[in-house]
Amino acid sequence: MELQIQDLVSSIRKEGIEAAKAEADSIIAEAKKKAESILNGAKVEAQQYKDSSEKEIGILRESAAVSAEQAKRDAVLAFKTEIQGEFEKILSAKIGKELKDGGALGKLIRAAVAGENVADYAAEVSEVSDALKAELADEIKKGLEIRPTKGVQQGFRLATKDGSGYFDCSDDGIMEMLMPYFRDLDFQ
Repeated sequence: MELQIQDLVSSIRKEGIEAAKAEADSIIAEAKKKAESILNGAKVEAQQYKDSSEKEIGILRESAAVSAEQAKRDAVLAFKTEIQGEFEKILSAKIGKELKDGGALGKLIRAAVAGENVADYAAEVSEVSDALKAELADEIKKGLEIRPTKGVQQGFRLATKDGSGYFDCSDDGIMEMLMPYFRDLDFQ
């Protein structure tokens, strides 16, 4: 009987160990499945983060390229504006200097009335100097009128005596005529 009890205990023990081993194997298999599922989920999530990050990096690169191109255009436009401003200053100073000289002013007036009946015109200037009168003596004898005008600081305006029109060769008028050529310069 003792043997039978021992056999029975051994048999129960063996069945218990086998059952425990089967249960452990089942738990391990289930744990491996869960671990694999978690790992696969983590890989998918990591790939999503990677894809999202790469997309965001692409957008940032594109944005940086657009910003750099805009900054380049802004710099070119600022440079062009600055250069045009300097051209205007230089041109204005040079025109103003040349138009102060009675001899140069007289030559310009003479060129403006060349081939015209000078008796039909009046040259409006800021002040009538002796040098200007001497330079235009022949035209004055032929009827050209020279008169001071407050509206002209430097240079002259050649006006018809009947008031039908005028040609503006004042410093401002000449600047207006010349500046479109400088504004249209292309600095690329």
